[in-house]
Amino acid sequence: MKTSSQLRVLRNRSFGLLWTAGLISITGTWLLSVALPIFIYKLTDSPAATATAVAVRVGTNLIAAPLAGAYVDRWDRKKVLIYANVLQAITLLPLLAVDSRSDLWIAYLVIAAQATFAVFVMPAEHALLPRLVDESDLPAANGLNALNNNIARLLGPALGALVAATLGLTGAVLLDSASFLLAAGLCALIAGAHRAESSAAESHLLREIGQGALAIRQSVVLQALFAVIAVTAIGEGIMGSLFAVFVVDALHGDVPQVGWLMSAQAVGGIIGGFACGYAARNFSPERLLTVGLFIFGVIDVIIFNYPRWFEAFSPVVVLFVLVGIPSAIMTAAAFTMLQTEVADGLRARVFSAILVVEALSSLIGATLAGTLTERFGVINVLTGQGAAYLLATFAFAWFLRRRPVAGLAAEPELAVTR
Repeated sequence: MKTSSQLRVLRNRSFGLLWTAGLISITGTWLLSVALPIFIYKLTDSPAATATAVAVRVGTNLIAAPLAGAYVDRWDRKKVLIYANVLQAITLLPLLAVDSRSDLWIAYLVIAAQATFAVFVMPAEHALLPRLVDESDLPAANGLNALNNNIARLLGPALGALVAATLGLTGAVLLDSASFLLAAGLCALIAGAHRAESSAAESHLLREIGQGALAIRQSVVLQALFAVIAVTAIGEGIMGSLFAVFVVDALHGDVPQVGWLMSAQAVGGIIGGFACGYAARNFSPERLLTVGLFIFGVIDVIIFNYPRWFEAFSPVVVLFVLVGIPSAIMTAAAFTMLQTEVADGLRARVFSAILVVEALSSLIGATLAGTLTERFGVINVLTGQGAAYLLATFAFAWFLRRRPVAGLAAEPELAVTR
């Protein structure tokens, strides 16, 4: 009997360790991401205080991500994962001292520290992955990563709400800290050293950051992928700002219904993660991303216009399950394309650029949601967000038609001196 590609990849010891470490740490992060805003809001009774926490995280991402990518491309990626997880575990602990509004500055410092070390983890993980599995197994491996992200997304918020109600912030902090320490221990067991393969010696930091930006500018495939990432992040910014409004005003739901729909999309993501193995055997990453974008956009438009015609809530839950499937598949396809398009010595810098683009685009999306919703209504704004995915599909296909002969993006030379 032929072994499935995903099962074969999971039997790879080093990948299995990386996958399990990610599942544990992401679950812990989701847990605290629910418990901490609840705690801050109860402590301050101020939505502005909670919004400030989000602004601190996004602002830190914008500043730290480019620097993190350059350093990860200099250092051993496995060691980066170990140290970043340990530092996240340690820097969480000052939250245990927060028990009044006057201590809120401690929480903001912790959020900034967590965001700083987190921007090292994502580029290191995705730059390390192609060194652990064969190129032919990359789509399956990225599909499994989409699977563990959605398992964490399903379990983490539920655990966070439970822990917040029973053990309070102290319990959430200690559990999240333990998850980072366990992830660090698992990463330490990955075989071998994994410093980037680079033809260039370490040079000026700004030059190295510029090399990553130039690699994106010189590759049509990367331009297309970053355009898609920008559109989807703007959509997430709009959706994150208006999701609760849509559920309450358009679907006539409440807090439990918000939770059901978030869980439903995570379930769809889990199904999509499993489906990636089969899909990758039959279709190229480019085809999977193109079709996934289109299907995601169609289902999005249906979801946001459903309240115009129907009142029953349960079909919306089904639609959210369905929209999670192409989301997982197109994410895995995009990461596979990024990993195969970019040379090893540049991968972390390109993946750190994703964090910057996502942060900026999410801010644009949130701004659009705030300025357009009062004028056009939540359904129309969210419909426009869904339609943007359809436009992105055609733009992506057009970009790919301009692609030259495939090949890895070499490390570009910039006219910058030390």
